[in-house]
Amino acid sequence: MPPNALTDASARQILHAQARRALFSSGPVPSPCVSVCQMDPTHGICAGCLRTLVEIADWGKMDSQARLAVWQRIVVRSQPEG
Repeated sequence: MPPNALTDASARQILHAQARRALFSSGPVPSPCVSVCQMDPTHGICAGCLRTLVEIADWGKMDSQARLAVWQRIVVRSQPEG
């Protein structure tokens, strides 16, 4: 799996819907976790939420601004190459 693309179109749609809610909501920033915890050893990105191990480990300590920055990076990572 390339580091910036989800292979399953429905998973990509779900992640984009979650990103829109996270980025445009005034409430608490939700976790991107979709309970598909499988790290791509080549790229170091979770196949489910497209976060790095550092982003996953630090999530609980992040403020809202840092969490939104992670969501923005997830959106970029989820774009198909081309």
